[in-house]
Amino acid sequence: MPERKTIERAQRDRRQGKSPSTQAGEFVREEMDHIREGKHGARSAKQAIAIGLSKARRAGVALPAPQGAGSEKTRAGAKRDLAAGANPDRKVSRKRSLATTAALSREGHAAASHRALAAHATKSARQRGSAARSAAARKAAKTRARSTRGTVGVKSVKPRAKGA
Repeated sequence: MPERKTIERAQRDRRQGKSPSTQAGEFVREEMDHIREGKHGARSAKQAIAIGLSKARRAGVALPAPQGAGSEKTRAGAKRDLAAGANPDRKVSRKRSLATTAALSREGHAAASHRALAAHATKSARQRGSAARSAAARKAAKTRARSTRGTVGVKSVKPRAKGA
């Protein structure tokens, strides 16, 4: 179950009209923190992100069902969870929950490292193509704070005192 603060941050994003993927980012961030603090591990950055997105779906974030999920039954289950919205009263089998935690704790913790996440981002961007990368860069430039826009790439020079 996600932490209360994570759910509150995601709800704040929703109220501000941000996209479902931005709302889900809070759950992914929480998952990365869990891996870094040693609660459990993950086999890869991709798996760590998938766990966070799964938690987001269960908490009611309007994300689509995962593409290329193992079977139609799995995708149908994800859609059903999405349609049902958040259900905190749903009891998860203790045996299944412990088995999942035990399996994840046997995995490594390098999946949440900055290097692994950067490699994953680079690989994902390359798969999207140059037009998508260019559009993302333009959007980033547009949303960047005005104060930093003028100073990017400019070396700041400290003014000298007179007579020095």
